[in-house]
Amino acid sequence: MTRYLVRAASLAAALTAWQLLTSLNIDLWLRFSQFPTVADVARAFGDRLGGHDYWTDLTDSLTRILTGFLLAAVLGVATGVLVARSRLAEDLLGPLVEVVRPIPAIALVPVAILLFPSNEQGIVFITCAAAFFPVLVSTRHAVRALVPVWEEAVRTMGGGRWRILGSVVLPGALPGIFGGLSVGIGVSWICVISAEMISGQYGVGYRTWQDYTVVDYPGVFVGMVTIGVLGWVTSTAVERVGRWLTRWLPRTEYVAAARVRRAPVPVSSVPEPVREEGVRDEHLV
Repeated sequence: MTRYLVRAASLAAALTAWQLLTSLNIDLWLRFSQFPTVADVARAFGDRLGGHDYWTDLTDSLTRILTGFLLAAVLGVATGVLVARSRLAEDLLGPLVEVVRPIPAIALVPVAILLFPSNEQGIVFITCAAAFFPVLVSTRHAVRALVPVWEEAVRTMGGGRWRILGSVVLPGALPGIFGGLSVGIGVSWICVISAEMISGQYGVGYRTWQDYTVVDYPGVFVGMVTIGVLGWVTSTAVERVGRWLTRWLPRTEYVAAARVRRAPVPVSSVPEPVREEGVRDEHLV
């Protein structure tokens, strides 16, 4: 409860500072007088919630982000495992991946316009391209970091290639894979909003850009807050799924070791041979 109170207090302090700086028209170096106040944004947000366009934009953006991200997750994990496990695949796909990976996904907007027959498919393609490379790279590194003795143990017990993949490679690489997925969902939001601003017809990014062109700054901030909340919700969902799938891993607690108080065990109550054996067993573990 204390942690939640601290988080709520942090958010309240940020909103209070925003309200004071904008309502008092503070202009030192940054021009806060040009910003809408928190009250103005709240009123605009309430008006948007009562309209049909806001929910249409929300649905369109979520559909695009989920479609592109799921495609990137499947293709990125499959390609990453293939490149990490096959020398031929690394020789064939590695150079192409390393050449295309530094290109920003938003720079692919002209390619998407020329390649796909509709803007909707082009936006999904840009979203998929944005998340694909973080997932691929994290999967490749996670698979290559696996301990070889695990695979050797499965082979010793008669396991084949698919058994190794399902019992060793994918479970062992899951923490690294979900690290790439967490990065990928954030990059996807950046690119889908940018693509909607450039070539979209509906969506949160398109609506935010339209509000900017008509000088509706409270509407711009409504779009920014919406993007932030959606990004936080989707990132949290990816993290929760990753924690559930890797629930067999030990978790680090926030409680310091010095604060954990244990009842002391009298040394005299433990026989000497048993105490020495317990020390040896703990050392082996």
